Amino acid sequence: MSCFECCIKCLGGVPYASLVATILCFSGVALFCGCGHVALTGTVSILEQHFSTTASDHALLSEVIQLMQYVIYGIASFFFLYGIILLAEGFYTTSAVKELHGEFKTTACGRCISGMFVFLTYVLGVAWLGVFGFSAVPVFMFYNIWSTCEVIKSLQTNMTVPGDQICVDIRQYGIIPWNAVPGKACGPILENICNTNEFYMSYHLFIVACAGAGATVIALIHFLMILSSNWAYLKDASKMQAYQDIKAKEEQELQDIQSRSKEQLNSYT
Repeated sequence: MSCFECCIKCLGGVPYASLVATILCFSGVALFCGCGHVALTGTVSILEQHFSTTASDHALLSEVIQLMQYVIYGIASFFFLYGIILLAEGFYTTSAVKELHGEFKTTACGRCISGMFVFLTYVLGVAWLGVFGFSAVPVFMFYNIWSTCEVIKSLQTNMTVPGDQICVDIRQYGIIPWNAVPGKACGPILENICNTNEFYMSYHLFIVACAGAGATVIALIHFLMILSSNWAYLKDASKMQAYQDIKAKEEQELQDIQSRSKEQLNSYT
């Protein structure tokens, strides 16, 4: 076999569907974890500087955000290992592996592991749907603030109504208590908040984090289809293996009968 033919055969053993799903999963998780971590830090900074000057008012929120950042570290580590495991499972269950390494036999343990991955990926997919929906909440909040700032700018440009009466009250979202001071921002103060780097970065990073969560959901759905296909392949392979074992046993019995018949015929003659 030439080097070119060997390379073509090796490339034929790559599970491209699992590889694409793994890359998409890694990219989505990286965007969600990295951008979400930085965006949460910027959100705390905005609240402390403009909406809740007393530390005791947002102490619970700061603890929750810090806990979420630790959870982000765990999510990143878990999905890094889980993606590699699913990619390895794709390598060992693809039909090209059978062509590369010869005939292999599936076991009940292997089929059980494949079924377990299908169930676990389904559960993770449902969980990430919830994460995707939850990550859209800060995007909605920042969009409301940004749109309010745009209204203030348009009023100032047209010089119709002063924008001092247009306010954004963060307390209505429930992230800080109602006794937080000042709790809201109006007119030029709100416009200055929208012009800060913390607001600009946090808003766009939350959008990217939401997109990363959506990409992760798509990757898990892709993985679920791949794992279901691989499990069906292993199930069919086990049936074929049982058929071949029965066929080999019957052929061996037939050979034994023929050999005994020849022996009896020789002894008779």
